[in-house]
Amino acid sequence: MNVEAKAAEAANPNLIQGATGDWEVIIGLEVHAQVNSHAKLFSGASTEFGGAPNAHVSLVDAAMPGMLPVINEECVAQAIRTGLGLKAQINLRSVFDRKNYFYPDLPQGYQISQFKSPIVGEGEIEIDTDGGPKRIGIERLHLEQDAGKSIHDQHPEYSYVDLNRSGVALMEIVSRPDMRSSKEAQAYVTKLRTILRYLGTCDGDMEKGNLRADVNVSVRKPGGELGTRCEIKNVNSIRFIGQAIEVEARRQIDIIEDGGTIDQETRLFDPKSGQTRSMRSKEEAHDYRYFPDPDLLPLEFDQAYVDELAKGLPELPDEKRARFIKEYGLSAYDAGVLVAERSSADYFEAVIAALDDPARDGKLAANWVINELFGRLNKEGTAIEDSPISAAQLAGIAKLIGSQAISGKIAKDLFEIVWSEGGDPAEIVEARGMKQVTDTSAIEKAVDEVIAANPDQVEKVKAKPTMIGWFVGQVMKASGGKANPQAVNEILKKRLGID
Repeated sequence: MNVEAKAAEAANPNLIQGATGDWEVIIGLEVHAQVNSHAKLFSGASTEFGGAPNAHVSLVDAAMPGMLPVINEECVAQAIRTGLGLKAQINLRSVFDRKNYFYPDLPQGYQISQFKSPIVGEGEIEIDTDGGPKRIGIERLHLEQDAGKSIHDQHPEYSYVDLNRSGVALMEIVSRPDMRSSKEAQAYVTKLRTILRYLGTCDGDMEKGNLRADVNVSVRKPGGELGTRCEIKNVNSIRFIGQAIEVEARRQIDIIEDGGTIDQETRLFDPKSGQTRSMRSKEEAHDYRYFPDPDLLPLEFDQAYVDELAKGLPELPDEKRARFIKEYGLSAYDAGVLVAERSSADYFEAVIAALDDPARDGKLAANWVINELFGRLNKEGTAIEDSPISAAQLAGIAKLIGSQAISGKIAKDLFEIVWSEGGDPAEIVEARGMKQVTDTSAIEKAVDEVIAANPDQVEKVKAKPTMIGWFVGQVMKASGGKANPQAVNEILKKRLGID
């Protein structure tokens, strides 16, 4: 690699190396998020997951003659809340359109969506990248109804249709093509999912299909004109989004470098083969013959309605992370881990609320939540909502450490007892004699005994003071882990004549 190529790669680490030089991948995402609501967008049918096929279908969902759609106000409110969470423009007037196409699981022969006049306009999401924070533009958010589901594996000759999802409210959140790597796209979807879950507007369950993405990928020479994009449909895993982008970018680069051209088309990602395959040529908007739905009036509301919804929004992850850093002295990384899920942030805040001195013990509590609790929950495959250790109990452990009633080693033993048996940490320490030894005379006696028994080590540590850790370990072992480590260090240094 020549000097110029190395400089270009350093300036843009996202570049992909090809046979003819470096390439840049351009990524935009259309995320379909199922709205959290009990009823569908235009009918009163249930949105509950897992019902028997066609158990949650109204006459409207089945497109029976004469049935008219009626807008679900809660779905509208959820879309506005999401727009506010994305720092986006809320449009006080929007229009529902018919998007015409024909498929067995679309009983009306059209999808009610929004085209030129969506409910939410431009916004943004900030993601963390290796190069620092980066803002990804949101082009729009519109409401639309989901289609049903075709089932092809229950009969050798026939396909079946399940309309339980037909009419379920979706928010289609369209990003600008601002992402330049699979990692950035994954970070974007992760952050978007977190925001939706904080807001309570979508549960983000990708396994159930409640959050899925259409991934638009194109490649170009750095700084060149945009290439022809291909859309990878219905990717339902953050890991698969990353894989699909990487293989699709490489596929396009190989075709162009072999003298071919990219056809604009819709493709599918096959996780088993790790490849994308052609589904159909890409339709343009005019192919859908959009026109305003004659059964639905334009959707209009005033700013007061939006302002009232804004009052009920929770603290969002970016603001919460900034507060954790400021109030408790946490690192950006630790604060980010704690706010990644609302349930984790809520648990940590409950721990903080139970501390006597959050300013003193807040960082300590965060370390125990992240390293000990999260580590054990992951090992056991347990959700934080089902943690055997409550926030009050973890706060109790942190308070005992912070007040130097117990050492870090004793705290780990205490954590194990509370995890397995429950109980009040302070009472357990008292009942089992686990308190840290702070009596300097007792510690001095233990130090003197260790020094007397190890004259060779004494000479070594005087020559190399960093070896004092060996003596600390021996004294702690002699005290059953109960000696105050700070006091041990100070007494050892005095006895050994080490500054």
